Amino acid sequence: MLLNNRKSAWKSLMITLVAVFMVSLIAGCGQKNEGSAAKGDKSKVVATYKGGTITENEFNKELSMMTLLYPQYAQVVTMDEFREYLLKQEIAYKILADKATDAAKKDGEKKAKEQLDQMKKAAGDQYKTELDKLKLTDQDVLAYMTRLLTVVADYNAKVTDDQVKAEFEKNKQNFTTASVRHVLVALETQDGKTKRTKEEALKRAKEVQAKLKAPNADWNKIAKEYSDDGGSKDNGGLYKDAAVGQWVEEFKKAAIELPLNKISDPVETQFGYHVMKVESRVEMTFDKLTADQKESLRGQVSGASMNQFMEKELPGLITKIDLPKVEKKEEPKQETGKKTDEKTEPTSDKK
Repeated sequence: MLLNNRKSAWKSLMITLVAVFMVSLIAGCGQKNEGSAAKGDKSKVVATYKGGTITENEFNKELSMMTLLYPQYAQVVTMDEFREYLLKQEIAYKILADKATDAAKKDGEKKAKEQLDQMKKAAGDQYKTELDKLKLTDQDVLAYMTRLLTVVADYNAKVTDDQVKAEFEKNKQNFTTASVRHVLVALETQDGKTKRTKEEALKRAKEVQAKLKAPNADWNKIAKEYSDDGGSKDNGGLYKDAAVGQWVEEFKKAAIELPLNKISDPVETQFGYHVMKVESRVEMTFDKLTADQKESLRGQVSGASMNQFMEKELPGLITKIDLPKVEKKEEPKQETGKKTDEKTEPTSDKK
């Protein structure tokens, strides 16, 4: 419940999806750029850019790939503004994959095959079922992932060690680990049965604070009785040796700044009020980072470079966008009342 999961607009979502590929290298071309329409594709050209075109069939395949990899966002792909942004992203990846080094193309293809194998293994028979439903082939998925991971590999290779260190210094606090106990008094319990005003939640949180400050206070008992955080209430409210960067901003700030082993005043977040105690805290240094953590930082730097390309360079490379609008289905009009000459059944008290 404490994870930083605030809702994002569609554009933020797309930047996040790009960052996922940039940072992790696991979510997914060594192949040639698909800048021109595939042989036999006579569908309408929906985008023209310096170096190629994208047809309606190609773009629809991109939409299907989004639905396959991110089914939770299926409704978003029906938004015109989102579709145009996705089309521009497709252009960007094709341009950048074509410019990538041979080493990046080879690495992208290798990683794409590895990730596709993992995806198929995890999905089992459902994988083929979903492909058939979306009219995609195994080769379509491999080409898509290869293209994206080629760009990832190319951008990551350009990031210097000094840039990785600078990114760490900028986000140093997110790598701090802490053991934190808390009791959450939520505005709404997880089962939805109890709803509280902010005033009611704050009052209850102060009651919890007083109980925790009492001599010989039992965190296990109090957390189990009062906390609305299902992830920690049965463990005395404890999150042990956790990275503070994963938490919502207010909770993270408190975990970093509160004096050790002191019961806090109620800390307000989007979830409600938390009474906290930080039991330990360890600040990270660059030399102690794991290889995965350094790779994550490298991905953040390369992701920022890609976003800069999208915002500053890509517009000058696109010569025409002609994407059809999504047809909106009109809701059937409901009658507001009956006609005056309409016959109705008579009513009677007689049996």
